[in-house]
Amino acid sequence: MSDNNQPLIEVYGHGGDVETAAAAFGRGASAFLDYSANINPLGPPQGVMAALEEGMSAVIRYPDPGHREFKRLLAEELDTEARRILVGNGAAECMALLLLGLQPRTVGVVDPCFSEYRELSMKFGSDIRSVCGLPERDWRADKADMMELIACTDLVFVGQPNNPNGVQYSLEDIRDLAAYAVQEGTWLVLDEAFIDFIPPEDRQTLMPELQDYPRTIIVRSMTKFYAIPGLRLGYTVAHPDVIRAMAGKQVTWSVNGLALLAGEACLGSGREYEQDTLQLIRVEREKLIHGLRALGLDVTPGEANFLLMELPRPWNAGTFQQEMGRRGVLVRSCAMYPGLGERHIRLAVKDAGSNDRLLAITAEVLGNPSADAT
Repeated sequence: MSDNNQPLIEVYGHGGDVETAAAAFGRGASAFLDYSANINPLGPPQGVMAALEEGMSAVIRYPDPGHREFKRLLAEELDTEARRILVGNGAAECMALLLLGLQPRTVGVVDPCFSEYRELSMKFGSDIRSVCGLPERDWRADKADMMELIACTDLVFVGQPNNPNGVQYSLEDIRDLAAYAVQEGTWLVLDEAFIDFIPPEDRQTLMPELQDYPRTIIVRSMTKFYAIPGLRLGYTVAHPDVIRAMAGKQVTWSVNGLALLAGEACLGSGREYEQDTLQLIRVEREKLIHGLRALGLDVTPGEANFLLMELPRPWNAGTFQQEMGRRGVLVRSCAMYPGLGERHIRLAVKDAGSNDRLLAITAEVLGNPSADAT
């Protein structure tokens, strides 16, 4: 097996880059089955597409710079005040505004984690401290290590559920971290971008009691669960002082009018879409876990719409990604994640037909000892 483990499609640090994949594998960008990006396989709710079609005439007007109607609907949905919400051009902008508004000198991350925590922090001049998750804890970090990280930094990012392993920390642990952040004067940022893919009764979130933890900030994404990543929409919920600090750094009209219309339609799409999504993800995630384990992969039992796994030897992420890409399937190499190894990959959870195809192609690749064996 080749030892070439350079990522082929993560040249910008993320999955979902079908343009790079098209150049790498000689296919049209629309010809791939993309397992490298974690988007709801049902696609956007029907009402979203209708709202966008009806709202196209709004492109001749500036979007509302205060995001007022969307914030009003969000506040109702979350049972909070609009003054505790900031709307951003995706969750990534929310994270950037947090760093710009709060100006942390030292930022803590819990590896392996979403690469933007580290990259944004470094872009804005923060030093990085980190602790690492443990494989025997499905890549969760030890709580004592996380509390030590809080004690020696100004701001700490924690994925809940974490990307790329898809697991949550217990609500008891999160409460302890949030209380300790108040004691230490540290900002605790909980990235809940994928929490909507977890059934409400299983979500370990501080959202209903966030007012009790003034140093804790929650960031969420609308683009993944509602399948609108091309529009970019996310939001932050925090103490009003934090929201004001972030808003003071936000470029006017950074959130476009169509994104706001889509967000309003998403919030009005009803519970059937949510229930259908949760049912599909639950069933198909379990099918993938069993099917991939049967093929020899070590799969972390995540709770979201993606799975972290380790390939069997002698494969590595780069060679596997290349062989899958040649067959029209994109997978996310995780070899560049601090804390993980050269054989780690991440796969999205999709619909039944796509997942059956993925398993069949994976079996073909892993069963072909001559594939890229030089």
